[in-house]
Amino acid sequence: MRKSKCHLKKNDKVKVMTGKDAGKIGKVIRVDRKKQRLLVEHINVVKKHTRPSAQTGQGGILESEAPIHWSNVMLMCSKCVTPARIRMKRLEDGKKIRTCSRCGEIQDA
Repeated sequence: MRKSKCHLKKNDKVKVMTGKDAGKIGKVIRVDRKKQRLLVEHINVVKKHTRPSAQTGQGGILESEAPIHWSNVMLMCSKCVTPARIRMKRLEDGKKIRTCSRCGEIQDA
């Protein structure tokens, strides 16, 4: 399977556009480029029922984030405070940066 291009990175602020959490904003925790999935803070929270065992001690219901496909989120621009498409721009020194397509603000810190 060929890895697709993803312009999202860890600690980016993203807005969920589709699904049960549409409209929510969260921070990217992990990017899985092979499976094209993101783990976003407080988004797509699922409950997992666990059994008591010797290693974990007590059982119960655990809540954790599940990964979502990266096509369902958009990067939030820090200047215009809206979800925006990303353009890749090459600087004079050859470095590639991400910019907002609406306002031109540089997204890389």
